[in-house]
Amino acid sequence: MGPFAWFKWEALFADLPIFFRGLGYTFLISVAALLVALVLGIIFGLLSETPFKILRAVSRIYVEFFQNTPLLIQVIFLYNGLPLMGVMLSITTIGIVGVGLYTGAYITEVVRAGIGSVSRGQLEAGLSQGFTYTQVMLSIILPQAIRVMLPPLTNQAVNLIKNTSVVAIISGADIMFTAKSWSGYNAYYGPAMVAAGILYFVLCFPLAKLATHLEHKLEAAQEGGANG
Repeated sequence: MGPFAWFKWEALFADLPIFFRGLGYTFLISVAALLVALVLGIIFGLLSETPFKILRAVSRIYVEFFQNTPLLIQVIFLYNGLPLMGVMLSITTIGIVGVGLYTGAYITEVVRAGIGSVSRGQLEAGLSQGFTYTQVMLSIILPQAIRVMLPPLTNQAVNLIKNTSVVAIISGADIMFTAKSWSGYNAYYGPAMVAAGILYFVLCFPLAKLATHLEHKLEAAQEGGANG
């Protein structure tokens, strides 16, 4: 009997609804965490280009901390550390906040690069017309930068989905935890890991293809602009 014996697959097929619930939970965590990450990324991305040094420093500290410490440690801290400070969060909330904070640091860099792709003169022109820094960014700079930002943002969404697997370490009912608990009960690890991989692929592959499509469109637009 090997790790992929047919009777093990039969057991997996019989319990597929369990895995689909894990898929739904992972989707929920991913969407909520992505919203958190986008909000943080836009805020700190704007701060990274502000004229005020202290705000740029705050943005840099956030990025450097979350990019240079493992997500696993961050989630474990939220799970074990916050209760010691009297803050009690559900496992789902910890997953959303943990993955959102981590991904937000990477989206901050995407936003910063997108802003940097727009001519500095447009910011100065907007400020000279009496607009505030925030108004110029939201009304003039970001609408132009979004085209540059979309491909890497889509890639970050793919990474975020895969990173939600860390929630399994705190018993979140995601795909990975479902596969581990199911196979831990019956020792059918082969089919469980294959099923988990397929479900992550189902979530990630369309986004990966979208990112590639957007990158090609951006390259074509840049070439067209250069030729024009």
